Amino acid sequence: MENIEQLEKRLWNSADQMRANSGLGSNEYFLPVMGLIFLRHAYNRFLKVKAKVEPTLVKRGGVSAPLTKEHFNREAALFLREEARWDVLVNLPEEEDPGKALAFAMESIEKDNSELLSGILPKDYSKLEPEVIRGLLRTFDDSALNTTNGDLFGRIYEYFLMKFAAEKAHDGGEFYTPVSLVQTIVNVIEPDHGIVFDPACGSAGMLVQSSHFMEKVGKKAHKAVTFYGQEKSATTIRFAKMNLAVHGLEGKIIEGNSYYTDAHALGGKADFVMANPPFNVDEIDAEKVKNSGRLPFGLPGVNKKKKTVSNGNYIWISYFYAYLNSKGRAGFVMSSQASSAGHGEKEVRRKIVETGHADVMIAIRSNFFYTRTVPCELWFFDKGKPKERLNKVLMIDARNLYHKVSRKVNDFSPEQEQNLTAIVWLYRGESDRYLGLVKEYLMSMCDECGPVAERLAAFETSLEPVSKAVDDLSEALKSAKVEKSAKEPFEATVAEWTAAMAEYSTGKKSVLKAIRDFLEAHARKIPEKNGVQIKVQESFASVAEKLKQQVKLLEHVVKLAGKAVDAADTIVNDAKNGSGLNSEKGNDNDKKALNWDTRAVKRMLKDLEAVRDEAVAQLRRPVYFHHQAHWLQTRFPDAKLADVEGLVKLVDRKEIKANDWSLTPGRYVGVAQVEDDEEFDFEDAIRGTLSELNRLNMKAAELAKDVEAGLNQIVE
Repeated sequence: MENIEQLEKRLWNSADQMRANSGLGSNEYFLPVMGLIFLRHAYNRFLKVKAKVEPTLVKRGGVSAPLTKEHFNREAALFLREEARWDVLVNLPEEEDPGKALAFAMESIEKDNSELLSGILPKDYSKLEPEVIRGLLRTFDDSALNTTNGDLFGRIYEYFLMKFAAEKAHDGGEFYTPVSLVQTIVNVIEPDHGIVFDPACGSAGMLVQSSHFMEKVGKKAHKAVTFYGQEKSATTIRFAKMNLAVHGLEGKIIEGNSYYTDAHALGGKADFVMANPPFNVDEIDAEKVKNSGRLPFGLPGVNKKKKTVSNGNYIWISYFYAYLNSKGRAGFVMSSQASSAGHGEKEVRRKIVETGHADVMIAIRSNFFYTRTVPCELWFFDKGKPKERLNKVLMIDARNLYHKVSRKVNDFSPEQEQNLTAIVWLYRGESDRYLGLVKEYLMSMCDECGPVAERLAAFETSLEPVSKAVDDLSEALKSAKVEKSAKEPFEATVAEWTAAMAEYSTGKKSVLKAIRDFLEAHARKIPEKNGVQIKVQESFASVAEKLKQQVKLLEHVVKLAGKAVDAADTIVNDAKNGSGLNSEKGNDNDKKALNWDTRAVKRMLKDLEAVRDEAVAQLRRPVYFHHQAHWLQTRFPDAKLADVEGLVKLVDRKEIKANDWSLTPGRYVGVAQVEDDEEFDFEDAIRGTLSELNRLNMKAAELAKDVEAGLNQIVE
């Protein structure tokens, strides 16, 4: 399937264009659209389960027993009657009202899943014009969605949630938590059994990510855990239930203001608590919360005159702690101000530290949220900590560890998430898991070396027609009566290009030999022992440098190819206009001899640039995984937790007390070393900008010719 980011953007742009043409606001449009995405994913899951179950059905007289709702329930999928199936809806006859058909489809799903979805699915499609509905159905009938699995479709679902949040379609986007932060929380607390509770559940992203974690460890969420959620907005609860259902999950989601209501009565019962509560909320009624039974450390700062809690951060923090059972873990997002807040909040924080259950603190840089630019911190409690760690807190400053999604948005790459998790593993003495991750990186590094030769061969195949066109022109120029001064720039560029191709060819032989030698020595023999893993990583360093150099050589060849084509255009156009030809010897035959099809060669060059991008991406993949192994091994050379300046430090209670009971990681770890985003390619970004500029310039030139031709016709 094509790059998931491109698919997300394409679907969003298409759907948003229809919204703009419909005249509806985002707040009117988002529920119907999310309902269609829900339906599309439900249908995908339906088809997969259907294909799995049908061969097992009992046959009588050659006729199979009918599929039932129970067959799909067992596979954590929704049963869809015929009228609710996507293929039926997208192929509705023109005379049928698509709005009514969709409402009927949603009603039938609710009837068959009343305990999960009663009154939840959007049914008011009458506000959309029939053509808008048909357009949306066509948009989400994209062939790229036919084979998507739950994770990818979940990403699309979450992407649309994020985009609507960015447009303030729902409460300013307060319900949406970036996936990378949710995944980091899940990785640290590892919710794999019992009660999993989110008292500020929003669209249930925390619960969904928990289910993905359980899949990875070989457990079925609907058997291993019970999901609970509480949310104050009835509309957001609809999203939460749809989000759970679209992933084949069940959850007990109840409406209620978590400041004043414990709707599930889960005090002291939860195995895992996860949340992204609203930050810095003021004017919370102290009288209503003080006797809630969820403030084991007492009220934080109270405005005596108004009898309100001036900042709700420590209300939430106390609640999260109170929900946990004696072995429970909590992970939550919190304002970066909270970890060093003073006065009554400091007293609550001191008491928390003194319990020994404050476990891990991770500082996150700004711009991780789609609708807020503020930095934040991830807090973690663990009531089941072993005695040797009771008085210690792991401080991680991840503010300089990030992946730039766009100019305004950051997140963690999957590998950055894993590397942060690996630090926690070392803190917990789980060196085997750390070594397993390093082994995965080294194996991926080897695996990604395999396709390099094939990608380079494809690049050279795409380069050949451009090279031949330039060579043919060079040959024609030898006999054509073209001024020497006119030929010199072209000939100089061709000579430079020829030299670059020779250097590329030499580099290719060197890098492919280095890869072969390395793979013969190490492929499929990656060890579990730390010392040997380090040697493998170090032995690849020279190969990585050759791969990086080959990227530069390859890109230089393409750059000069473009330059040679531009020079060829110039000399041919000048010759056809009469300039550049030797006035005494040049004639029409010389013009014809310069056989050069600008448009055809430009198309070849565009194809070459696309193949170049694929080759460059492949050359970089082994280097990327090598970098991940190197990143971990250079910071933790003994496969044991160690203090790393600017990144991590294990601090004890005495040091925390000396720092005014602060839990701010940056206060302990020192100055952070800036981490390069390995996936962000500055040259590639510039190249993309130049490519777009060239495209626009070419379009402008074509328009100018059309205008000139039109004016000439008028004059004639």
